[in-house]
Amino acid sequence: MRNPIVFAAPLLWATALWSQFAPANPEWNRPLEPFRVVGNVYYVGASGVSSFLIATSAGHILVDTGYPETVPLVQASVRKLGFRMEDIKILLATHAHTDHAGGMAAVKALTHARFLANPADAEAFARGGKGDFAFGDVFAFPPVRPDGALADGGQIRLGDVTLTALFTPGHTAGCTSYTTTVREQDKSYRVAIVCSVTAPGYQLVNNQKRPDIVQDYEATFAKLRALPCDVFLAGHSWEFGLPEKLKARASGAPGNPFVDPAGYRRWVDKSEAAFRKQLEDQRQAAARTP
Repeated sequence: MRNPIVFAAPLLWATALWSQFAPANPEWNRPLEPFRVVGNVYYVGASGVSSFLIATSAGHILVDTGYPETVPLVQASVRKLGFRMEDIKILLATHAHTDHAGGMAAVKALTHARFLANPADAEAFARGGKGDFAFGDVFAFPPVRPDGALADGGQIRLGDVTLTALFTPGHTAGCTSYTTTVREQDKSYRVAIVCSVTAPGYQLVNNQKRPDIVQDYEATFAKLRALPCDVFLAGHSWEFGLPEKLKARASGAPGNPFVDPAGYRRWVDKSEAAFRKQLEDQRQAAARTP
């Protein structure tokens, strides 16, 4: 295992940048003990912002980095699990927001891995989140330019692992979810790492900057409903019930609590219902406006 001091210079570089960008939400960025979720999929993120390490025979894949301030937590978690940051070969992000990809530039500098992204979010990554259609420059993060483009339904292969990228736009134009199949105790499980589907304060009706935003969300919900999913993971811990599932695991309950297809369906139902209500409220408000 490499001595942590090797990474001191890149981390100092990242630390120097933090003051220039939106700070992390401290409640979301508390350390969390890393753990194996299922098969070769590991949780290496913080308390509220997820980061997933997928181990392969030819190096590893990291999905999301959290904030810039999350990077040291991710690094410590990867090391604690017995892996090495420099063995990460591919970097992926669910979308170009600082709480999910703010640390991507620093992790790329640490690992020299290839960062692959949805073309619809590529410029947002390169601008460091500035010019966001909803938030402007408020949640800026260190810019990072992708090394390659993903395709909707395209496969990402590394060693003995294949991930499929699914474009699920709405929360951002380039929101991307990822699926893979893993083996555990002679069983196969379909894993989905799903991009956010919330619309936090978004203008859904007559949005000149994103005129297709409603259609994007509707297409995404239809795609997610058709998606086979045994193990549901997402960018924020509360979305997939991480605290409750860790408690169930600690209690010694039989089975793997992260195998929860019914929980995935409930999440889709609840998320779409929230979107529909927000859309209807805005439509009614627009109809009342002279």
